[in-house]
Amino acid sequence: MVVRRLSKQIEEKVNRPIHKIEGAYEGNYETIVSTGSTLLDLAITGGRIKGGGLPGGIIVEIFGPSTCGKTVLLCEIAGNIQKAGGDILFHDPEARLNKQFATLFGLDTKEIQYSTPDTVNETFIGIRSWEPKSTGCINGIFTDSLAALSTELEMGKDEGDKMGGKRAKDFSEQLRRTARIIQSKNQLFVCSNQIRQNMDAGQFGQKYTTPGGMAFEFYASLRLRGYKPEKIKKKITINGKEEGRIVGVEVEFEVFKSSLWKPYHTAPVIIYFDYGIDDIRANLQFIKDHTRYTVYTLNGESLDKSMDKAISIVEEEGLEKDLKENVINLWEEIESKFDSIRKPKHEGQ
Repeated sequence: MVVRRLSKQIEEKVNRPIHKIEGAYEGNYETIVSTGSTLLDLAITGGRIKGGGLPGGIIVEIFGPSTCGKTVLLCEIAGNIQKAGGDILFHDPEARLNKQFATLFGLDTKEIQYSTPDTVNETFIGIRSWEPKSTGCINGIFTDSLAALSTELEMGKDEGDKMGGKRAKDFSEQLRRTARIIQSKNQLFVCSNQIRQNMDAGQFGQKYTTPGGMAFEFYASLRLRGYKPEKIKKKITINGKEEGRIVGVEVEFEVFKSSLWKPYHTAPVIIYFDYGIDDIRANLQFIKDHTRYTVYTLNGESLDKSMDKAISIVEEEGLEKDLKENVINLWEEIESKFDSIRKPKHEGQ
């Protein structure tokens, strides 16, 4: 399931103490949306609700260098919302969304409300005025990318020192006016952003920053940073000669900020260009890496030494859910070893 409804029975973990950050909402856990990656879902809220995922009513910023899978992740999340019956508003300031490409990742672009806004204010006015048709489920708002949004000053070619400050001010004002609406309507607002080197950081300052000032750092309930993108190369032999192609990337995503659960958990996300997020591959590798087995396994039984053959077995026999459950249980077992066993402070006072 890409979305899990928990309206009648919320997991006890939802009531656990979490890492609170001022200005950000901790989310509505009656409905959970998957990112498309089991391990990333767990890194986000796995210690709070079984299987993890994204709750409704929050603002999410995904940032990192180019080719780290930001747009793919947006499309996967949007597609999962669609599959659960939700509507999608997709802002594409750079007009770069390849609709045929997005379909590979589960997003039906024929069923989305699509626009190419120019400015920060135009984008957020559109968000606040949006009236999705679907009710009783999470509806999604996506912006790819924030760095491409301009200001009215910039569009009027009134350039100068005011430009950066004006955009930051616009983001701050518009997020302040929009955050409570997202929360009250139980919508999910997910944005992508670029990462830039902060030349004024100094010795102990933050080395990297994102366009838009401090607004998203304050109002986003979750900030995911993609880094260390590594190319995936496939080699085959044709006519006696070896040929190689780059077929995807493996990206490490870090929970950079979270008011949902603990920050700084990380998860590998494997993305194939003609497939999207390869959750089966990542899950099989996770089990192999964190158990005593030297081959790919499921339910303690050997599948194959070859990853591709193991994937074929999982798909042909419909074992995707079993594999996911294995990963969740193993992840929880590992995570439990890091739980604090100390007496709560208030009991000793």
